[in-house]
Amino acid sequence: QVQLVESGGGLVQVGGSLRLSCAASGRTFSRDAMGWFRQAPGKEREFVAAISWTALSKYYADSMKGRFIISRDNAKNTVYLQLNSLKPEDTAVYYCAAGTVSNYYYQDEYDDWGQGTQVTVSS
Repeated sequence: QVQLVESGGGLVQVGGSLRLSCAASGRTFSRDAMGWFRQAPGKEREFVAAISWTALSKYYADSMKGRFIISRDNAKNTVYLQLNSLKPEDTAVYYCAAGTVSNYYYQDEYDDWGQGTQVTVSS
């Protein structure tokens, strides 16, 4: 099992940026695919971005392409999500997840989840 702790959330104005971090501990993190998902109030949790364990493959939801950037540092057991050009509709709790996945977009394939970090974008 991997323990995941997100940080970096907060309150930001429209057009601003935030960098989320997800620190992992436990079993070997470097072999896991890592994903970011988010859940807005009253909505289902949705895919945001994912990265393969080699970092050679990255995946984004269409609405986040060009604005969000996922990266990882296996030496630090940390995955990052850079949020740029933030919009009010990006307001949500952001979760990171880890697992050996075949479909990076499908949240049920991830084994371990963090507690989430709140991102609030004010207009």
